[in-house]
Amino acid sequence: MSYLIDTDIVIHSIKGHPTVQTRISERTAIPKAISIITYGELLYGAKRSAQSGKNTAIIYRLAEIFPIVGISRSIIESFADLKLSLERQGQKLDDMDLLIAATALTLNLTLVTNNIKHYQRIKGLNLENWLE
Repeated sequence: MSYLIDTDIVIHSIKGHPTVQTRISERTAIPKAISIITYGELLYGAKRSAQSGKNTAIIYRLAEIFPIVGISRSIIESFADLKLSLERQGQKLDDMDLLIAATALTLNLTLVTNNIKHYQRIKGLNLENWLE
């Protein structure tokens, strides 16, 4: 098992949330990565924050610690299938979130997120919430 860490969990980790810190410590030996989408969301948030320099440095450091998974052709194909399937069910999910989900599905990673309700409608997506 390997993990893809969603943006919200990374933010809680940076802020020192004790439950998230414990979960990370308990799973030290298990590979963890972030999506290029998460990296972009974090970098954007850091650059627009009041402490831009400090927060941007934290995100750059994070990128040295966690592998960043890019968007491949197979991930885009999974994204297209997911988006179409959800639309046919009358449901929508933000494209960025769908790309994160498609990454986890394509690479058989467990998505770690606090947005379980958000992602649970995606069949076959393994989810964990490290805030619980």
